[in-house]
Order: sequence, then structure tokens, then C-alpha cells
Amino acid sequence: MNGVLVRRRTGSTVSRAVEERGVMSYLALVLLVIGAFVVTAPFAWLVLTSLKPDQELFSQNPFPQHPTLNNYYNVFQLVPFFTYMRNSLFVASLSTIGTVITSSLCGYGFARLRFWGREPLFIFVLSTLMLPGAVTLVPVFIIWRNLNLINTYYPLIVPAWLGGGAFNIFLMRQFLRTIPAELEEAARIDGASSLHIWWKIMLPLAKPAVTTVAIFSFMASWNDFTGPLIYLNDESLFTLPLGLNKFVSQHGTEWGALMAASTMVAAPMIVLFLVAQRYFVQGIVLTGLKG
Repeated sequence: MNGVLVRRRTGSTVSRAVEERGVMSYLALVLLVIGAFVVTAPFAWLVLTSLKPDQELFSQNPFPQHPTLNNYYNVFQLVPFFTYMRNSLFVASLSTIGTVITSSLCGYGFARLRFWGREPLFIFVLSTLMLPGAVTLVPVFIIWRNLNLINTYYPLIVPAWLGGGAFNIFLMRQFLRTIPAELEEAARIDGASSLHIWWKIMLPLAKPAVTTVAIFSFMASWNDFTGPLIYLNDESLFTLPLGLNKFVSQHGTEWGALMAASTMVAAPMIVLFLVAQRYFVQGIVLTGLKG
């Protein structure tokens, strides 16, 4: 009799726990849906407005009654948008390549190589994260001006090839520390050099971290407004943020075209994240597994 009562109580406890877990899962799903709506609603409104004709721009209905692509066509008629996009793609691509290569090299050095002063040097690199960019803005500008490289892409690209930034070095270092040391030791027994190990073993295994660094770098370069504003004077060299700013200053009342231009600026970043989100999330999750 006591055994039957125990089983009944155990069964009721389990069923209650299952019900509570189901309720919590339902609440979590509701919160996620609400959060997703809050995040995506502005971009959805942007896209829908870009498809509206002029007479519907200020209507209460968020959905276009007569969708049109004329706003996108007008963007290319009002400003050299293809030139801006080509320039942004050029700068962002070279910056991303430089960031991935140099940050992975530095991260591999801090994670695997043994040399005097490694830990203090790594702490010094991390300490630069606390230094605001505005502090170094003027000194860096003076350096590029003395090199006669103002109004060129060098100030926007070269820094990415000089380490890739403290955050990216930290990200690569932490991920590379999770890779078993036996793989590196076996390669050294076979006569592989450190560069060979980095290129043939570490980089392929660190694909999630590499993808994460590449996404961060490409987004930062694609959306950078301050750098091009400071160093670029020739309109033919303008990137998309500068071009969009010029569009607002000259054609700010062309609301439909402005929404279309903003959509085309934001869309590549959204597509990039959707394509690489699996590696992006994996790289973020696995980075902190080993200190």
C-alpha cells in the first residue's frame, strides 16, 4: 500500500514538473516572438515604405496598396549609388581579410607559442579595449596626414592588417586554446613549422571563430561613418554611409527613395548574418570554454 502511494506521489510530482516545464517553454516562446517582432518591425516598416508610391507614403496603412520599385530606381538616378556600393565592398572586403589573417596569427601566437612576456603583452593588448577611439583619433589622423595618405583608402584598410583589433585577437586566442594540443605536437613531429600549423591546422579547425571575426569586421567596416568622413574628400571615393549622408543632405525630402537607399545599405548585413549565423553562434559559444 505504501509503495502504491509512493508511486502515485512520484508520478504526480513528475507530471507537475512536466507541466511546469511546458508552461515555462510556452512563456519563453511568447517572449521570443515578442522580442523578434520588436527587433524586426523597424526593418519591415523600412522595406514596406520603400515599396510605396509617393501618394501612399504618409498613409496609416503600413502595407503598400500599389507596390512599386520606382523608389529604388530613383536612388540610382539621384546619386551614384553603384559607386558607393563598390567602394564599400572594396574597403570592407580588404579590411575583413586583413583582420582575419592578422588577428588569427596574433591569437595563435598568444594561445600556442611560448615566449617571454607573453601574458603581460596579452594583458596590455586587452587593456587597449578600455581606450576610447576618440582619444587616438587626432594622433592617428596626424600620422596619415604626414604620410600624405589623406583622401585614400589606406587609413581605412591598413589598420586591419596590423593585428585586427584587441577584441578579435582575444576571440581567436580563446578559441584556439580549445583545440587539442596533440594535433599541434603531431604536426611538429612531422616537421611542420608554426606558420604551416597555423595555416593548415588551426585556421580550418577555427572556422566558427574565423566566421565570427569576419562578420564583426565586415559589419564594422561596412557601417563605418567616422573613418570615411575624416579621411575621404573625393565623392568618387565615398562609401555607402557617406553616400547615404550626402543623399539625406541633398534629397532629404525624397522619403521613398531614402527608404529604398536605407534598405539597400542594411540588406547585405542581414543576408550575411543569416547565411553565416550557424558558425557565428558556434564561435561565440565555444570561445569561452577554456580560459
